[in-house]
Amino acid sequence: MLGPVILAASRSDKMRRFISAAPGTKQVVDRFIAGESVDQVVPVIQDAAAKGLEVTLDVVGEDITTPEQAAAARDAYLELVGRLEELGLGARAEMSVKLSMFGQALEGGHDLALANVRPVVEAAAAIGTTVTLDAEDHTTLDSMFAIHEELRKDFPQTGCVIQSYLFRTEADARRLAAAGSRVRLVKGAYKEPASVAYQSKPEIDKAYVRILKTLMLGEGYPMIGSHDPRLIAIGQELARQAGRKLDEYEFQMLYGIRSEEHVRLAAEGHRMRVYTAYGTDWYGYFMRRLAEKPANLLFFGRSVLTKG
Repeated sequence: MLGPVILAASRSDKMRRFISAAPGTKQVVDRFIAGESVDQVVPVIQDAAAKGLEVTLDVVGEDITTPEQAAAARDAYLELVGRLEELGLGARAEMSVKLSMFGQALEGGHDLALANVRPVVEAAAAIGTTVTLDAEDHTTLDSMFAIHEELRKDFPQTGCVIQSYLFRTEADARRLAAAGSRVRLVKGAYKEPASVAYQSKPEIDKAYVRILKTLMLGEGYPMIGSHDPRLIAIGQELARQAGRKLDEYEFQMLYGIRSEEHVRLAAEGHRMRVYTAYGTDWYGYFMRRLAEKPANLLFFGRSVLTKG
């Protein structure tokens, strides 16, 4: 039950300072974060493309407290789009955005986030790619889905993320599958109360399968966000049962986790997209990766001890 403890630590400034200063932190952070700048992440994108992989790019950073910071986040994504266009990588790379970065939690945050994310979505469309809106904690989802719906009026390829651990998600999936949208299904990586979310892994996994079946039978484009071999196999079987071709769904996994599986799935003809995060404000993203899988925490602990 370390996951909830780690997630709580992800919001602690004291823990942020401690983790950032730990001798072994950089070694582990480098496993999950592709770099700090666009220049550092470009070779990662090119390497993925050479292996037959696609990527979705996340400029990490969620602690936005001013409109100016939200505007800076928007500009960071616009810089990324510009580099993708220069390098001709638009067809291989989409972007994932957290609306909290665009000012969603600020006063008037819904309208501010929409105003900031729209230019990014427009720029992405102009180079032949798109944007997926990441799901955050359950209190933000009504706003996220409303922004998603608004963006799809002009940019119907705009995607969104749903989380199997939330009770509401089965209903959300039915609505989204019927809409023909692009939907990434993940288990969920935020600390949520028992009043809104399943708390045990078996319940979360069962919900994942039910929701994935809904997406596969629907009119949308399912994106299977999981590293779990069993769920990956189930996803393949559900796609077969639904009569989907290999280009009518895709798998997504995180940069730095099960990299050999990325290549294997692509070699078998599956669309395989690697969720690739970069940037300097890595702490919140990094802590959620530790919380998701005990092996990541053990790896971090060993690194700190051996570097101390």
